[in-house]
Amino acid sequence: MSTHVPLIGLIASEGPFDLISGIPVHPLVVHAAVVLLPLAALALIAVFLAPRWRSTFGWLVLAGLFVGAGAAFVAKESGEALAARVGLPQEHASWGDRLPIVAILLLVVAAIWLWPQRGSQGRGPASTSTMTTVLGIIAIVLAVAVIGLTILVGHSGAEAVWQGRLSTSAPTRPGPIGTTGVTAEQVRVHDTAADCWAIVGTGVYDLTTWISEHPGGSEPIEGMCGVDATAAFDAEHGGRDLPTTVLQGYAVTVSP
Repeated sequence: MSTHVPLIGLIASEGPFDLISGIPVHPLVVHAAVVLLPLAALALIAVFLAPRWRSTFGWLVLAGLFVGAGAAFVAKESGEALAARVGLPQEHASWGDRLPIVAILLLVVAAIWLWPQRGSQGRGPASTSTMTTVLGIIAIVLAVAVIGLTILVGHSGAEAVWQGRLSTSAPTRPGPIGTTGVTAEQVRVHDTAADCWAIVGTGVYDLTTWISEHPGGSEPIEGMCGVDATAAFDAEHGGRDLPTTVLQGYAVTVSP
């Protein structure tokens, strides 16, 4: 039979970067940073290579960098708020901390570089000073760094969310898991949101009631149903004690 103690949720104080209508802010804003920052950085490289575009498109590039840097900052802060509820993917958080800093630095350098050229439409490269050229090169280096960091942030975030959750293969552990007396085959049949068991490490857990209570939404838990979710849990929570303690409250045992 299944036994568990009532869950004490992962409580975090709500703030401006925490929730909107009960939905975490982080997934709502993170895509803005992931899309806008690389596009604005590529546009900056384009206006560097084509001086005649600077007067016409320079302000649009700066606007994209401004919004993208702001989105990166909000994504970082909201990610920390979400981590207080569901755990912290360490690699993703590390890259996410760096991105707003580099994005803001790029915005400042790009603005200083483009400002003297705001009325230079129709003038050729000869009108570009040495200092302007140096600033432009620094801006391009930072633009490339922003693109690379955005890719790393997005990739590590996708791994934290999806790694270990897309497998459709059945668990292969042959006998009872740990000391639970439950086998992988028994876990496999509990694979729906209405009846959700999961293997994490050497334990088996009945997560059925936790699905509707999970602060990060139901989908991450539903992806654990009926499978060995050890990799997914470890990637999401990074060895934090509180999520592990909460999970233990849903441990499944078999009565002798």
